[in-house]
Amino acid sequence: MNPIHAAAAAALVALTALPASADAVDYDLDPGHSQVLFSYEHLGFSTTWNLFSGWQGKIAFDAEDPAASSVSVSIPTEVLFTGWDARFEHFMSDAFFDAANNDLVTFTSTDIEVTGDDTAKITGDLTLNGITKPVVLDATLTRHGTHPMENRDWLGFAATTTLKRSDFDMGEYVPAVSDEVEVHISIEAGKAAN
Repeated sequence: MNPIHAAAAAALVALTALPASADAVDYDLDPGHSQVLFSYEHLGFSTTWNLFSGWQGKIAFDAEDPAASSVSVSIPTEVLFTGWDARFEHFMSDAFFDAANNDLVTFTSTDIEVTGDDTAKITGDLTLNGITKPVVLDATLTRHGTHPMENRDWLGFAATTTLKRSDFDMGEYVPAVSDEVEVHISIEAGKAAN
């Protein structure tokens, strides 16, 4: 019930606290095809889903040395979609995101550990509700190639993480409503224009 975690959520997302290597190429997130979805258990009866969409970020991607890449994302708190006005207003209150005082959810990478041909663990600083904590994203490069409509270099990534909302002072109703929030991130990014 806490969208803030999703932003992981980061996310997913914010691209770099590390200096990019000389071979890193800059990409801009596609706000129309980049989402953070988060879920939590509600009283043991159901799983509730919420979505952040329509936000921006940057990736510095080094195809030869992915560990030298970076990411930084800023998500306006109020782009959260809950599907129910009463839930949205509750999430924007000081019990959760406190949107009046914290209008952004941000993620900035601090380390990338390559774990496979197309996988990595991306560690970064997630700021939610004015609180910054380290978060690790399990990330997969889903595709790297030419976008057939944009006719330029394009990236696709998926990532997951689990957050505790109480870590971000959003623990209302714990444990009846789960403290753990599952975060799923899917993003596209196009090579930045020079």
